[in-house]
Parts: sequence; structure tokens; C-alpha cells
Amino acid sequence: MNWYEEEVLRVEKEAEKLAFTPETIFYGSSSFTLWETLYTDFEDLNPVNLGFGGSTLAACSWFFDRIMAQLDQPKTMLIYAGDNDLGDGRNPMEVCIFYRELLAQIRTRFGAIPCYYISIKPSIQRWELLAEIKTTNQLIRQETEKDQLQHFVDIFPAMLGADGRPVKSLFEADGLHLSPAGYAVWEKEIREALRLTDHP
Repeated sequence: MNWYEEEVLRVEKEAEKLAFTPETIFYGSSSFTLWETLYTDFEDLNPVNLGFGGSTLAACSWFFDRIMAQLDQPKTMLIYAGDNDLGDGRNPMEVCIFYRELLAQIRTRFGAIPCYYISIKPSIQRWELLAEIKTTNQLIRQETEKDQLQHFVDIFPAMLGADGRPVKSLFEADGLHLSPAGYAVWEKEIREALRLTDHP
């Protein structure tokens, strides 16, 4: 996990420099890290962006206590990770196990707060992993159905075109990271999930 050190240090500083007490934690991989408009898009939720580049669910679990150490009690946690786990060759069940571990850590540290897991996206670059992505999403969806404080935000369908493949305009040139149009889709889907669960 040493290769994450520089990014983890950056995230620790991100939490330190806030001029407000964050209520909503965005935690996960570079799909959060690169969301340049996240603070304005979700300004009403007092967010903090604790995504770190290249992170896996395994890494999110590994660094959880360290990254969260300086945070007071948040109201909500949003998670996007698992994409890179599959890219690294882990199987769907392994990814689900890391999700369970991360959720247990959240419960231990922050208690019964609502947690929203954003489904693994259907990217152009990782289209060959489609079966694994779908299986992982299904396994984690089943986990989120175990209690009323877990929620599954399914962004997968909204990122596909009429041909059933990822919409190119939602991605940067690398076919993996999101474009501004992609983030607009994510904001809409996240907002809808929060609304449907009566999130304040």
C-alpha cells in the first residue's frame, strides 16, 4: 500500500484545510478525486472530498482509520470504489468482502449513519470486465439491502446509450475517467438517491 502514500497525505491535508465542519464524506477512488466541481455541486451538503487516486476498496479499508482520524461526526458517507479492484484482477466476491470490511469500519467509527454506495461504472476502457462489474454490483447491492442505512446508487444504466454501450461523451479521452457531462449524470443520480431516501 506504500504507493498510495503521496495521495493519502494530500487527502489528509484536504480534511485539515476545511473552513467548515463537513457533513457529507465522499470517499473512494479518482472518480471522486477528479470531480472538480464537487464542492459547489453539493455545497448544501457541506461535503469533503476524500477520494484518492487509484484507490481500491481494499485501500479504502486499509487507510480508513488514518484518513478519518481528524473528522468529527459526519451525517452521510458516499462511497465510490471497486472499479480499480477489478482492474487489478480481484474477483467480485473479494471486492464485496472489502466493501463489508469498509462498512464495518464506518459503523465502528461513525455509528449508524446512512451510507450510499455508487455502483461501479460501465467504462469504455474496462468494457471487457463487464461481467465482473455486473456481478460485483449485484453482490454489493445485496449487501446494501441488509439494513435501511445502506443504499445502492445505480449509475450504470444512465451511462449507457441506446446501443447498450457506454456513452463516449461521458468520459475523458482515456475512456475511464469522467468528463463534465459524466459528472452531471452522477450528480443527478446521487441527488435522486438522496431524495428517495428522504435525506435531509
